[in-house]
Amino acid sequence: MIEVANVTKTYHAGRPNAYTAVDGVSLAIERGRLTVLKGPSGSGKTTLLSLVGCMARPSSGRIHLRGVKAAGLPAAGGALEITSLPERFLTEIRRATFGFIFQHFNLIKGVSTLENVMLPAYPLGGDPAALRRRAGELLERFGLSRHAREPIDRLSGGELQRVAIARALVNDPAVLIADEPTAHLDSHLSEAFMALMGTFKEGGRTLLIASHDPLVYDSPLVDATHELRDGRLCGKASA
Repeated sequence: MIEVANVTKTYHAGRPNAYTAVDGVSLAIERGRLTVLKGPSGSGKTTLLSLVGCMARPSSGRIHLRGVKAAGLPAAGGALEITSLPERFLTEIRRATFGFIFQHFNLIKGVSTLENVMLPAYPLGGDPAALRRRAGELLERFGLSRHAREPIDRLSGGELQRVAIARALVNDPAVLIADEPTAHLDSHLSEAFMALMGTFKEGGRTLLIASHDPLVYDSPLVDATHELRDGRLCGKASA
C-alpha cells in the first residue's frame, strides 16, 4: 500500500547546521498489516512517519500510495506518487487516508473531550450533527462517554491516549500511524494498547508504529519490523 523509495530528509540543507534525519530509506508497508519502525531516540523514526503521513516532504526520493481516495484526484488503483503533489492535495490525502496518534497526544487543553475528537474532521465539512454522533460513538466505544463534555485537562494518562485514538479514527482512515504510543504508559496500559491495535488489524486497517518499546516490537501481532539507526535502515526487515 505504501512504498518508500530511497527517501532522504535533510533539515537546514546547505547550512552549517545541516542535519540528515532520514538517509536513503527504502521499504514497503503492506495493506492490512502491522509494521513497526524500531530504533532509539534520534534514529529517524518520527521523521519517517511524518514523511509517510504527508506531514512533511522528503529532500529526495519518492513515496507512493496505492488505493488512495482524495477529492480532486482520480481514484488511484495503481501507485500515486505523493512527494511532488501540491500541498492542497497532500492535505486532502492526509485527512482522508491517515489517522495519527502522537507521542504527546497533542490534545487541545481547555477544550472538551468530544470537541477534541471532532477536530480533525472539521475541515472536511459535512453534517456537524453527524460528526458529533460519530465522535460520541467513538467515545462510547472506548468507555469515555462520561467525559464527553469535560475539559481534556481532567483526564488521566490512559484516558488521554484513548481520546487520542478516538480522534485518529474520526475520519475512518485506512492507515493508523502511531509515534511511541506506549512511551508514557505502564505495562498494563501498553498491553491494552497493543490488544486494541490487534482489533484494528483484524478490521483491515494498516498500522504503522514507531517504538523502542519491546512490548510493541516483540508483540506477536507485528508482521514486519524495520530497525532504524542514524536515519538508515539496519539489515533486513524481520517478520
